[in-house]
Amino acid sequence: MANSNLIRLLSIMARLRDRERGCEWDCAQTFETIAPYTIEEAYEVADAIARADMPSLREELGDLLLQVVFHSRMAEEQGLFAFDDVAAAIADKMEARHPHVFGGETDAGQSRDERWEAAKAAERAAKGASSAMDGVAIALPALMRAEKLQKRAARQGFDWADAHGAAEKVTEELEELHDARSHEDRVAEAGDLLFAAVNVARKYGVAPEDALRTANAKFERRFRAMEALAEGGFATLSLNDQEALWQAVKRSEAGEAA
Repeated sequence: MANSNLIRLLSIMARLRDRERGCEWDCAQTFETIAPYTIEEAYEVADAIARADMPSLREELGDLLLQVVFHSRMAEEQGLFAFDDVAAAIADKMEARHPHVFGGETDAGQSRDERWEAAKAAERAAKGASSAMDGVAIALPALMRAEKLQKRAARQGFDWADAHGAAEKVTEELEELHDARSHEDRVAEAGDLLFAAVNVARKYGVAPEDALRTANAKFERRFRAMEALAEGGFATLSLNDQEALWQAVKRSEAGEAA
C-alpha cells in the first residue's frame, strides 16, 4: 500500500509538471523557487511535533515529502537524477554510517556521536573536502549554523577550555558593541556578540536554537497573558504599569509550577 501511494504521488507530480497537460504554476518552478517552500515545510513539521499534534504531523510530513518529490522530478527532467536515486543514496549512506548494525563490524565502544561524526568526516574527505568547515550548509538558521561551525572547530582543538572563557568573550563583545560608532560596526559587533553567546550555550551542553525557541515561546506566552490582564488596553499603559503586569505574570507562572 505504501509503495502504491508513493507511485501515485510520483505520477501526480509528473502530470503537474507536464508541459502540455500540467499546471502552469508547477511547470514554472525551479530548484531556487521551490527551496523556500522546502524550508518552510520542514519548520511546519517541527511545529507539529512541538505541539504534539499527530494529525498535523502526518499532514506536514506529506507536505515535506512532496518537496522531495518536486525537486526529484525537476532533476529527472534535466537528466540529473530521479527519486529512486535519492532513496538509494540515503539508504546507502545510512548503511555506511551504521557498520556495527548493517556491516557486521564490532562496536568499538565509541559513542553514537563519535561514530556518526567519524563517518561524516570520511564522507566529506571522499568528496574532496579541504577544510573542517566544508559541508556546513549556508542556509541553516544562523544560530544552528554558528553552533555547527564551533563544533567543527572544537574537534580540531580550537575551543574554549571551559564556559568561563566563553562567558568572558561575551562581556568583551558586549563592550565592543557599546563602543561601535557606525551602523556597519554595530552589525559586525552584534554578530560577534551573538556568536559568542552561542559558544557559552554550547559549553553548557545547550543547543542555542532550542534555547532561543523556548525563550521565544515563553515571551509570547507571557506577553499574551499581559494583554489579557490589561483587557485590551495594554498599549495605553505606562512602561512601569506594563512591567508590573510582566512581574505579575511571572509570579503567576511560578505559583503554578510550585
